[in-house]
Amino acid sequence: MKQKEFFYELGKLVYKMDGVYEEYGKRFKIGSPNLLWILYALNDGKRHSQKQICDDWDIPRSTANTIIKDLESKNYIALSQIKGERRELLVSLTQSGKEYADEVLSDLYKREREIYSEIENPDKILASLRDLSAKMGKIAAD
Repeated sequence: MKQKEFFYELGKLVYKMDGVYEEYGKRFKIGSPNLLWILYALNDGKRHSQKQICDDWDIPRSTANTIIKDLESKNYIALSQIKGERRELLVSLTQSGKEYADEVLSDLYKREREIYSEIENPDKILASLRDLSAKMGKIAAD
């Protein structure tokens, strides 16, 4: 396979996979794929700052801020100050937010488990994709 064909196919696959998650989100009346990814990130049981979510999921800060403010107004998340940080906040699901995230994501997790069980060597695939992503990052940095 030639370089142009490789990146063409890669682009199609990435956008097709992203489209699967977007369509899944529409079933739950989630208008923004970024909202789905923020719920996905927050529902992992770990602590996250808004900056970390933006960096990890490549979500624009203004977009994430709008989504987070909306989730906060619905009492799905709580914001708290991070010690030593003046402008960065910790974002965490409230109990009602956890229930909402579980409602939205439980079927997705089930389907992902089924697919995962069929994948050979997932660690190797992720390592290759991380390496490719790091190399691709140089395009934007130049």
